[in-house]
Amino acid sequence: MRVYFDNAATTPVDKEVLKEMYQVMETQFGNPSSIHSHGREVRTVIEKARKTVAGLLHTSPSQIFFTSGGTEADNTAIRCGIIDHGIKHAITSRIEHHAVVHTLEALEQSGLIKLSFLEVDGKGNVDLQHLEDLLKANERSFVSLMHANNEIGTLTDIERVGEICEQYNAIFHCDTVQTLGHYPHDLSKLKVHFMVCAAHKLHGPKGAGFLFINHNIKIRPMIYGGSQERNMRGGTENVYGIVGLAKAMEIAYREMEQHQVHIQNLKTYMIEQLLQNIPDIKFNGETDSEKSLYTVLSVSFPEMDMAEMLLFNLDIAGISASGGSACSSGTDIGSHVLNGIKANPKRPAVRFSFSKYNTKEEVDYVVAKIKDVCLVKA
Repeated sequence: MRVYFDNAATTPVDKEVLKEMYQVMETQFGNPSSIHSHGREVRTVIEKARKTVAGLLHTSPSQIFFTSGGTEADNTAIRCGIIDHGIKHAITSRIEHHAVVHTLEALEQSGLIKLSFLEVDGKGNVDLQHLEDLLKANERSFVSLMHANNEIGTLTDIERVGEICEQYNAIFHCDTVQTLGHYPHDLSKLKVHFMVCAAHKLHGPKGAGFLFINHNIKIRPMIYGGSQERNMRGGTENVYGIVGLAKAMEIAYREMEQHQVHIQNLKTYMIEQLLQNIPDIKFNGETDSEKSLYTVLSVSFPEMDMAEMLLFNLDIAGISASGGSACSSGTDIGSHVLNGIKANPKRPAVRFSFSKYNTKEEVDYVVAKIKDVCLVKA
């Protein structure tokens, strides 16, 4: 058996999405910037996709800008939001995605901003009182906090964060790459200036995403060279990717409730099986369904001599997952997220992440192989 439990990294493309993309590839090839009929047809396809995305998020199409994915969207929001508005202070946490942390650190190193890091507890929860204290102490700040941590799954109350940011006139950017299409987002109510999506996290194609820019904030483009995306992103649009993104979003919202139940049941079942079969098993981050992303489970394994071979042996057994460890030496960088929550560096960690295509039989197979790998007898 081969098992794919690395859906937080990327998901398989839905067959409905493939069909939609193929149809456009076969019949509509014009450049959407061209004014002739072939170009106009493709322009209509893009705008239809934009309208679909906007409708699902309860916002206007004029606030949706297609990008190459989450990293570009994060970079655009952070760099342009800070530079164009003359922001001198930014706030984030040490467990954000590198697309956020590295971008903010680069701006700090260039002397444009002072960067503050929020305190984070052992489960990955950010200290919202610390956020408020920092906002009080600085005239205007740029705040970047993700909705769900991609490594440990801990959820942040972004509704509350948005309210706090509004109270102190801060710009709020939220990396929602792991949660768009998995939870409903109502942008008519959520107090956020920037929000991002990557299609390949919700059974869409790689190389496509979008950036939501609230109409109350204006920025200049990060990529110049054309008038595409209403003069906000130069370059011919990835038409097929955009079509696939919109279809993937449509499917995700159509089937969201049943997928939440199915995947949460898989996660809960795997937690139960691991606790029953592996002595001294623990978990990184929150595991309560109200506080944790239902698609992600970060497992903290007991100390073992073959810790460095754990992922390799799982791969040999046909199991795809991702791993990481806290920093255990000056030369071992390790996972910045596990370091950020002060996880035990001697305990190897593996992230198992699930999708609508996974089954309980796969969970049983994975738990059985983990027992073999860990040399644990039931």
